[in-house]
Amino acid sequence: MSLVRVHNLAVSLDGFATGVDQSLESPFGHAGMRLMQWFHDTATFRRNVGEDPGDPTPDDAFAARWDQGIGAEIMGAGKFGPPGWEDDASWQGWWGEEPPFHSPVVVLTHRPRPALTLGGTTFHFLDTLPRDALEAARTMADGLDVRVGGGPTTVREFLAADLIDLLHVAVVPVVLGRGTSPWTGLDGIEDRFVSESVTTPSGVTHVTFTRRPRE
Repeated sequence: MSLVRVHNLAVSLDGFATGVDQSLESPFGHAGMRLMQWFHDTATFRRNVGEDPGDPTPDDAFAARWDQGIGAEIMGAGKFGPPGWEDDASWQGWWGEEPPFHSPVVVLTHRPRPALTLGGTTFHFLDTLPRDALEAARTMADGLDVRVGGGPTTVREFLAADLIDLLHVAVVPVVLGRGTSPWTGLDGIEDRFVSESVTTPSGVTHVTFTRRPRE
């Protein structure tokens, strides 16, 4: 069966994966780009936005894995747009006419709307539970893996439902003080996984959790 993977989940030293007061102007809230600057400096990101990728960095060894073998993504409403986007029928996401996913994407929202195709990406808006969303995404993925792309609340829900096979967390050396944690209510979840960590010259520690064989 295909795997369910999380990649490039950036978390601050105090455990927050996004800030407060998310808006159209501030997709990560008061955190700004502090959590994701390491990713924006990688050849993977620069290539995806049409820039000269330059030389790969040690962080790129992790960043580049995000689309390898992926056939579909699942994301929460907060990743698709700022608070209130469901009330705007013209909202098409943050990414313009050519989103970087190039695959089917399931958007979890309590306000479903018709599917939206932009470039090589089709967004499907579903009001459903994690396990049912995964079943739909697996059908769309055509045998490839499914990525849970975030935000942190969605990742937490899939972890709580024991649906994640691989989890890559980038621990970034910043302190946010407040925000949304992906770990709330998940005490002891590390026991499900084998973990390994690598710290790069940027100061980011990449922690990879691989699911132990299910009994």
